[in-house]
Amino acid sequence: MELFANQVLAGIATGAIYACMALAVVMIYQAIDHLNFAQGEMAMFSTFMSWQMMQWGVPYWWAFILTVILSFAGGILIERLLFKPLAKAPVLTNVAGFIALFAIVNSVAGLIWDFTIKQYPTPFGSSPFLGSQLISTHQAGMVGVTLLLLAGLYFFFQFTRIGLAMRAAASLPESARLVGINTSWMIALGWGMASAIGAIAGMLIAPVVFLEPNMMGGVLIYGFASAVLGGLSSPLGAVIGGFLVGVFENLAGTYIPGVGNELKLPIALALIITVLVVKPAGLFGRPIVKRV
Repeated sequence: MELFANQVLAGIATGAIYACMALAVVMIYQAIDHLNFAQGEMAMFSTFMSWQMMQWGVPYWWAFILTVILSFAGGILIERLLFKPLAKAPVLTNVAGFIALFAIVNSVAGLIWDFTIKQYPTPFGSSPFLGSQLISTHQAGMVGVTLLLLAGLYFFFQFTRIGLAMRAAASLPESARLVGINTSWMIALGWGMASAIGAIAGMLIAPVVFLEPNMMGGVLIYGFASAVLGGLSSPLGAVIGGFLVGVFENLAGTYIPGVGNELKLPIALALIITVLVVKPAGLFGRPIVKRV
């Protein structure tokens, strides 16, 4: 039972990162109905920016805040310069744009900071949480930040004018334009928020996986699995999906013979396929209904 509890708690802690990445994926999907394959690389680049600031002597939390702000602005800039011109382009054109962005960001990060592994500090420490050996203070901090982020997004989308306008622009763009909502800028704000959320995910996972240009590859796949499991139309579902994927991954690696750490990633891919076949809208997603 102690091993089971340890794996569940560790899965919840890891799932907090997947939940953050899934939130970023859902934000982009709700804005433009496409999955951003470069989301992980954007998060990685933001994490490198925060690391560079700390190398220059900036305190951790100031570097954290500045990175979130710069990532928000960078997400808007990417949408305005690259994807706004592709708004009415075919789906494959957008996919090509995402893949190009992936390659460019990864190569630029390697050019600036090289591909050697770097240590990234944690603001929470690595000691046992409340004296328990089952979860560290950093893991508990990751869960806490994710839950605070979810609560902040819920308040933003439910009780602010901009949040309500973004929801309207995502669900009924034609009607939103008729009542004076600038849907184009709502999409840009969605990109900015997704980039900021991805930056938070990158800065939280860097102390665990270490900092290097390819650090977010597997995390992004798990983020996709979490978003698909919870529902691409539901931020809450994305967070719950992230925690479920984290727990499932750890339990599968521990109790299924022959899986181990090497086959955890294929399990995430199999989970994506299974959910798409059985329940395409996800556990908390809304089925898409079209009139014919």
